[in-house]
Amino acid sequence: MEWLSNLFDLAQDRLFEGIVQPALFSLGLMDYADMAFDGVEFFLIGCCEVVALAIILLPLEALLPAERWSARREANVDLIYTLLHRLGVLPLLLFALIAPLQAHFDEWLLGQGVMVPTLDQWLPALAGLPFVTFLLYVVILDFTEYWFHRAQHRFGWWWALHSLHHSQRQMSLWTEDRNHLLDDLLSSLRLALVGSLIGVPPEQFVLAVVLIRALQNLAHANLRISFGRLGQRLLVGPRYHRVHHAIGIGHEGPARGCNFANLLPVWDILFGTANFAPVYPATGVRDQLEGVEYGRGFLIQQWLGLKRLARHVAGRPAAVPGAG
Repeated sequence: MEWLSNLFDLAQDRLFEGIVQPALFSLGLMDYADMAFDGVEFFLIGCCEVVALAIILLPLEALLPAERWSARREANVDLIYTLLHRLGVLPLLLFALIAPLQAHFDEWLLGQGVMVPTLDQWLPALAGLPFVTFLLYVVILDFTEYWFHRAQHRFGWWWALHSLHHSQRQMSLWTEDRNHLLDDLLSSLRLALVGSLIGVPPEQFVLAVVLIRALQNLAHANLRISFGRLGQRLLVGPRYHRVHHAIGIGHEGPARGCNFANLLPVWDILFGTANFAPVYPATGVRDQLEGVEYGRGFLIQQWLGLKRLARHVAGRPAAVPGAG
């Protein structure tokens, strides 16, 4: 794999030195060179992700679809979200917003004399077991994501934003990145803070994010497959996660939905939110059946999300799913 790493580094250097750096120099923005270099890395990793996903999952969706569509118009907008996320545009924007917040948070902790132990400090025996440590990082990140996800469904103002993700009636592998930008900001902040607190090394953090995103793309894919009785309890798959996106089923009831786990169904099992029904239901939000519009393009979807949030803040919110 060393040759592949060397090839990636060479591509990053050539792209930065040949295109990005001259552009920064001509615009008088060389102070942002380090950030731009990282941006090139995001871009190349994203290109590899998108190509790999398209090669592996698109043919599977064509061969084993959970549902067949006469046209992909509704699904195509999600590809725009994916490209904006995976090619580094939104991650860099969010990083620019999050980095100062995290710096202030770290400075505040230092001022309070608080030194939060990292995972390596809690478990020094893991020092010689990088693979085990990496898996623990992923498990911890996934555990926090489970509760973060439940909060997105529980609080009305947050659901006003998160419901955009659930409004896709033609769910596909690209739906993973279909989120409101404010929702993305909160999610990225949670990821950055948790990663910082448990001491995830930068290179392992990037690898963990890539792995988690790829498995989430699989979970959102339009696939009529199951991992079996045991497998579906070990890893979130397309059928399990489709139930989470099902009209009514995935957003309503006392817990405001089910199957909140992103990678490991064990969290749903432990906290009573698992639904292993062997079904492939229609996806979407119930109020869409009543004529509520979520928009078909990126900009209008973002705008309507802001309007839903504003209505909630003004005291005129739509009902929290399943409340009462």
